[in-house]
Amino acid sequence: MSSSKIFSRNRALGYVCNHVPCTTRYLKRRQETVIVSSVGKAFHSYGVNHLTLLSVSEPLSDEISCMVADRRWVFTAAGGKIQGWKRGVHVVSTFEGHDKPIHSLLLFGPLLISVCEDNVVKMWDRGSRELVSTLPMDAKTFNVSCLVHPQTYLNKIVFGSEQGGLELWNLKTMSMIHKFKPWDSSVLVLEQAPALDVLGIGLASGLIVIHNIKFDETLLEFSQDWGPVTGLAFRTDGPPILASSSPSGQIVLWDLEERRVASQITEAHEGSITTLKFLQGEPLLLSTSSDNSIKLWIFDQQDYTGRLLRFRAGHAAQPNVVRFCPSNPNHLFTTGGDSSLRVFNVISESMNFSMGRASYNRKSAKKKKEIAETLLMPQMTEMSVCPTREKEWDNIACLHSGSPFTTTWSYDKRRMGDHKLLPPQYAKATRVTLEVYASAVQITNCGNFVVVGYSSGEMERFNIQSGIHRCKYGDPKAHKGVVRGVAVDPLNQWVFSGCNEGLVKFWKFRIPKTPNLCPKSLAVLQLSDGISFFRIHQESSLMCAILEDFSISIIDYEMKKVVRKLEAHGGQVTDACFSSDARWVITSCMDGRIRTWDIPTASLIDVFKTDAPCISLSLSPTGQYLVTAHVNYLGVFLWSNKTLYSHVSLRPLTSSKSEAEVDLSELFTLDRGGVEDEEDEEEDDATTEPDQIGDLATFSNVASVFWKNLLNYEIIRQRNRPDESVLQKSVTAPFFLPQLAPTLTQDVRFDISTKEFEEEKAISKITLYEKTGLTQALDSSSMIYADLATRLASLPSSSLHYEIVSLEDPAHLGKFIKFLAWLLSTKTQIELAEAYLSVFLKAHTEACLSNPRLIDALCSLEESHSNVWETLKSEFMFNLSVIDSIRRFNATSIAM
Repeated sequence: MSSSKIFSRNRALGYVCNHVPCTTRYLKRRQETVIVSSVGKAFHSYGVNHLTLLSVSEPLSDEISCMVADRRWVFTAAGGKIQGWKRGVHVVSTFEGHDKPIHSLLLFGPLLISVCEDNVVKMWDRGSRELVSTLPMDAKTFNVSCLVHPQTYLNKIVFGSEQGGLELWNLKTMSMIHKFKPWDSSVLVLEQAPALDVLGIGLASGLIVIHNIKFDETLLEFSQDWGPVTGLAFRTDGPPILASSSPSGQIVLWDLEERRVASQITEAHEGSITTLKFLQGEPLLLSTSSDNSIKLWIFDQQDYTGRLLRFRAGHAAQPNVVRFCPSNPNHLFTTGGDSSLRVFNVISESMNFSMGRASYNRKSAKKKKEIAETLLMPQMTEMSVCPTREKEWDNIACLHSGSPFTTTWSYDKRRMGDHKLLPPQYAKATRVTLEVYASAVQITNCGNFVVVGYSSGEMERFNIQSGIHRCKYGDPKAHKGVVRGVAVDPLNQWVFSGCNEGLVKFWKFRIPKTPNLCPKSLAVLQLSDGISFFRIHQESSLMCAILEDFSISIIDYEMKKVVRKLEAHGGQVTDACFSSDARWVITSCMDGRIRTWDIPTASLIDVFKTDAPCISLSLSPTGQYLVTAHVNYLGVFLWSNKTLYSHVSLRPLTSSKSEAEVDLSELFTLDRGGVEDEEDEEEDDATTEPDQIGDLATFSNVASVFWKNLLNYEIIRQRNRPDESVLQKSVTAPFFLPQLAPTLTQDVRFDISTKEFEEEKAISKITLYEKTGLTQALDSSSMIYADLATRLASLPSSSLHYEIVSLEDPAHLGKFIKFLAWLLSTKTQIELAEAYLSVFLKAHTEACLSNPRLIDALCSLEESHSNVWETLKSEFMFNLSVIDSIRRFNATSIAM
């Protein structure tokens, strides 16, 4: 199932690429290179100009293992199947025949070559989708690891092996031509150099070989210190530069003329670089990595150093906490195992941004990149956000796994703050010796303070603007056990704390400035079991305490008592959130289920199960979206609230049969238009379009200027007539005749009478009444209306206007009226039928009204015309009504 009773799947956010090498394709129609990257069971298409997400494919049944593309097709291998895609969205062809997963694909003219894990090479015809030939190879002596087609080598392929050897094969004769002398390490990469007969070879030992395959001679050798060669790319815009990549995220630029290192990009990626490719004829280097990022580097300096031009990235490790931004419901905060804080936009991927990674010394890590990893803080485990003072100072507080420090972040400045909050009693201790860690955090509603609970049982209050310690709760400690939850009421009157012993304590927020101590709580509430964490809804005075026995207690903190108890979880509750009106509380559990509870009735009203447990969730302030983070998934998943746009019964669930099961991989699909492929009429399959769709009216394929000119032909002709002053004939002699001398007689005059011209004009008029093509077609006994319609649509507008106006015989007029009635009844070429009718009535209205038979024919034509337009009118009115209803609904939702 794709949805539960309340929530339906929307899409996944934060996925960019994975460990599978991406591919590129240049589309002349877009004047842009498109990057195709795998994200698991689907793939994304990005435009290289702005790294804009163009399309997301349909999800496959298996993980994509490799992919390749050209200007017309994208081919992906998943398991033992190969799928061909059009527009980067829809599967249009499937190639089946491999028994094991496929690890390599290569486009070879009209053929597609695939290699699977059992070392079998298959060749497919891309057009007929048939298997052309099969080449089994011995994995013990030559296990294929990569392959490449050398330029200008007809029907030739070079295979690389894990044993370190290369073989040149003729695929037409299915014979090996040459076996190259092997190396001592596995061949990982084969890349065609700009020079003919030359290949770049990357080995697992880190050795890079520039080899001439024509003479089997090594031209150059380089050795990189970063480990195996994972990618090679030759620059094609002039400079003789070779780029290589490594599993540690380093990129090295080699000068082939000087035979030395030209430059390096250290820490280009956090993970292993899987794709390295120079764009054709441009100083742009594309790199992708398993750290879920795509980066585009530009080399516009004379020393061949590169700088980051554009990038698109997501979390490199699983997100731990997700929270919607209170001030912007389209933004959500996510913290991941990579210690980064990111902001995702639910509307547009291009508006995502990173706020950086948590560091013990942000400035030092920025200046000295080599020690940045040692300064990196542990992953974040909890987050509190307040929008009140986000323009003035930091408004986000985060806790870190096993760390006593509480870091502050600024949403407005999009970066980590300068404060790391730590109680005064721990200020002199080193972070290595500290065994205390921050376990709960809450920013006050005013945005000035942050309250932090610790594993030692202490609870402290800090000023978030200055980072100064302001208050200590409890003497000597607030709790004997670990503080699991803290909360503050909206008026800063009360502070609430809970511990693993099941105690909820109520503290006075305001205390004397000295000694900055609130020694004793004013009230204590004992719960049935230890507390895991708190969630508070400040506007309704409700707070939910999640207990270690997998139950939830809803507490009214004004009354200081439990008002509801929710018990139905089958495992540890990982997160919970209130709806904006405090009628629902939504919980996630380690059993993979996400439950929605109705608080007034204390009943379960919705539940759905995912294939991976949800570890964090959040509901948007408007209630439009639910966002979830799951175990072993790098992205976050968005769900739509169906109660906002449809009627949903919220009756309590009585059985587990109503539980929906949702596959998270299905959420990778995004409803976007595909990428327009380059079409080739000789190779592309002919697409057939239906002549008519139901009762709808169909336009012709003729350009609109044709029938517009036909309707306004007289106006166009009058406009194009030359000026009358130009037409006035001069009474003087033409310029090429000499003037008479003054001494000669002046009685010589030129004859400028138009008598002869008028006679010629009259003769030409006689020829106009000859039969035209239209009258000949109407007189034909074997006339077919469809053929006549095709002929008229092919005429120029001036010729067609002349043929319609030239109709004079009543028989011809009647037949043309019948033709128009037939054309209207078919509802095809509807705009041309209206244009023909308009020209006909303008020219022949008087002739038709003087003939009773033509009047009857016009009455029949009027009836056909009315039937067509009544049908279309009802469709128009229905669509206008639906649009108006949606517009009013949106206006009402915004007002609410």
